Amino acid sequence: QVQLVESGGGLVQPGGSLRLSCAASGFTFSIYGMSWYRQAPGKERELVARITSDGDRTNYADSVKGRFTISRDNAKKTVYLQMNSLKPEDTAVYYCSAKLRITYWGQGTQVTVSS
Repeated sequence: QVQLVESGGGLVQPGGSLRLSCAASGFTFSIYGMSWYRQAPGKERELVARITSDGDRTNYADSVKGRFTISRDNAKKTVYLQMNSLKPEDTAVYYCSAKLRITYWGQGTQVTVSS
């Protein structure tokens, strides 16, 4: 079955960096685009970044452009989110997502940006 397992979250000070990973299994990873979403307390889940199946094209939310980078390694069936210059407003649970016939979600990883 499809599984998405995120890792790499944690507590970081403002201005710091984290790299999230999402390990995929149960489907042909290399032919699907992948996305990262986040959900802050009391807010709706929002798209952070997405990447095409071959990694050639990426899109970002305006709030993270220039600070976050999405990438993927199809051999490892893993998608990454490099987050730099983190701000307190980046605090959220981060989810990776794969849109197959239905949309699959990982369990999420908490990112807390605080001094």
